Amino acid sequence: MYNVRNVAEDIWWLGASDRRLELFENAYPVPEGMSYNNYLIMDEKTCLMDGIDDAVTRQFMENLEQVLKGRSLDYMVVQHMEPDHCSAIPELLLKYPDMKIVASQKAIQMIDQFYHLKVDGIVVKEKDTLCLGKHTLNFIGAPMVHWPEVIMTVDSCTGAFFSADAFGSFGALGGNLFADEVDWEKDVLDEARRYYVNIVGKYGNMVTAVLNKTAAFDIKMLLPLHGYIWRQDLGNILDLYKKWATFTPERNSVAIFYGSVYGNTANAADVLAGKLAERGIRNVKVLDVSKTHVSVLLSEAFRYSTLVFASATYNGEIFDNMYNFLVDIKNHNLAGRTVGIIENGTWAPVSGRKIAEIVSGLKNMTILEPTVSITSSLNEVSMDQLETLAAALGEALH
Repeated sequence: MYNVRNVAEDIWWLGASDRRLELFENAYPVPEGMSYNNYLIMDEKTCLMDGIDDAVTRQFMENLEQVLKGRSLDYMVVQHMEPDHCSAIPELLLKYPDMKIVASQKAIQMIDQFYHLKVDGIVVKEKDTLCLGKHTLNFIGAPMVHWPEVIMTVDSCTGAFFSADAFGSFGALGGNLFADEVDWEKDVLDEARRYYVNIVGKYGNMVTAVLNKTAAFDIKMLLPLHGYIWRQDLGNILDLYKKWATFTPERNSVAIFYGSVYGNTANAADVLAGKLAERGIRNVKVLDVSKTHVSVLLSEAFRYSTLVFASATYNGEIFDNMYNFLVDIKNHNLAGRTVGIIENGTWAPVSGRKIAEIVSGLKNMTILEPTVSITSSLNEVSMDQLETLAAALGEALH
């Protein structure tokens, strides 16, 4: 049976959730599943805003037919061509052969690449409009947020901002569609941050450019393709996105990430955390890179102002899971952090130098002295180094 919600004047939510999904994009754990949103505008012309994933297409088609009530579908705006938003395009074109695809030139090209369909669509670009009757759609170019073909759309009638993959989050939805219907900060914020950092985080400059473009519109509602709809307190999510897009940390404290084989490097991380707590530093977090998924590690690295990387030396290199995490940080362009380093090695500790090589290649990173160098396990010398590093970290936070 259908499941639809009227979310604004003439605008209907047609989405669905997939709670069976374990890995979004076959990469990111989603223990609460995933939501897929799309929207239908019922005006003189009918217009579908984006498609949906294969896994929930049947539910979507029932929803669409329920709201259309026998009317034809005039337009489908394709803002983003990832298959989790577009898999229904071939079926929609079969069912509604007169439907016009509205998309960027690159998206039209990608439809052929994915589905081998030559679409005679309406190509739109920055500042183009589409009148549906009472509702006029204003298109915003959003290249590399986070694919090159992306457009976003503002409806001048309602102030609804159809934001593609921006402002989304991991997790399925229940009966509540709106962010103000849940305890968003307590129950959703971490998954929204993890979603942004891993999916969009690399493209901070492009996100900032889009945020600047939206200032020209009177936006009253954010309608993303995943997660909750925002109709109140828009400043809260916009401020968070401005921070994330500029790599500005949310928490002025220390996150310690360790990669340990036999527990000695882990012990050093815990000793350092204790020394920081004794100095009055609150909210210190310690994470094991071997047990915590890299998407969570990356999210915490974006969240914290000051990072410590503690790694065993393994085969003359950085411990594997720590290395993978550092490469992910590099690939997402994290910038502007203060960093401490702890290395361990029984006969040739070199992980610290190799960590510094990766970190120093990022923008505006400050590496503190000393690098704590452990030979197998903590001794008086390395304990003194930890004390000195704790003092340097404390000074950096104030």
